[in-house]
Amino acid sequence: MRIILFLPLLLAGALPAADLTVGSATARAGQRANGYLHVPAGADAAVEIPVIVINGARPGPTLALVAGAHGTEYASILALEKLAQIANAAELSGALIVVPLLNQASFAQKVPHLNPVDGKNMNRFYPGKADGTQSERALLAISKEVVEKCDYLLDYHGGDLDENLRRYSYWPDTGNERLDATTRGMVLAFGLDHIIIQNNRTPVQPGGAVTLTRYTLGRGKPAIAVEAGHAGTTNAEDIEVLVDGTFAVMRHLKMLSGEAQPVANPLWIGRYSVLASEREGIFYPLVGPEAYVTKGMKIGYVTDYFGNTIWEAAAPVSGVILYIGALPSMKKGDNVAYIGEVSEGAH
Repeated sequence: MRIILFLPLLLAGALPAADLTVGSATARAGQRANGYLHVPAGADAAVEIPVIVINGARPGPTLALVAGAHGTEYASILALEKLAQIANAAELSGALIVVPLLNQASFAQKVPHLNPVDGKNMNRFYPGKADGTQSERALLAISKEVVEKCDYLLDYHGGDLDENLRRYSYWPDTGNERLDATTRGMVLAFGLDHIIIQNNRTPVQPGGAVTLTRYTLGRGKPAIAVEAGHAGTTNAEDIEVLVDGTFAVMRHLKMLSGEAQPVANPLWIGRYSVLASEREGIFYPLVGPEAYVTKGMKIGYVTDYFGNTIWEAAAPVSGVILYIGALPSMKKGDNVAYIGEVSEGAH
């Protein structure tokens, strides 16, 4: 008697993708699903964070996309909403976890920088905690449901209501050769031509700020942050550059067909200095983003409410303006400008 063994063809790419569940959203292979990350009530209100899962028809890595930690950085929020609508699961190898709006109270109440429910910055308290305030409980949900389930992560930001900002991305220098090579490839593929080198080699001190990318990198997963948009605007070109950059990273990660074309000659920013206002009053900028300035150069000034100049903003270093205050309102201690110092490039 002849025995015939039927063996499945376990060829690379032949297996269907597995179901993916994030929060209340479960997407089968080749499908998409909408749902929420449930953040229970604690000392303050509960919140439901929207999440979109797009599960490719073929297996591959899982890429998380998170925006809206600062709810008035509108261009990045709209970019992820648009991307989630046009991403095609049938063409995708792997999966996308899309969180288009993390800080809903900030968005609804038009409050920059902070969550008005608890007054906290929702990109400073990772991994969060179950007995914390709303921001901390929400970040715990992101840590468990998004970071733990992804292989790569992109964090989207932009100029807040009071920030006139040029587009740039961050490359985190961790000292981990594998991570650094991977994130360098991602940041070049994304295509923004100004790249800030973040020094992530120094450990965060107890109680210090931990961002989403820093936490994700600490879990051994490649993560970068990107910024486009300024002063509450929703310019089409800012939205498009974020969408196009994301698809380029997906091609770089072999999640989509085609080749990513990395940015050819980026300007690497070795570090940046922050200039804070020494007086309260009305702020008048004298330069815009991308202007090159020299140390001591006057880049703006503050008047009292009678129009008398009471403080002159001088550049603390020579470099390029990455961000300058966009609004006349100015308090003592508010950020006036970020000035980047040009570096020779990534290590």
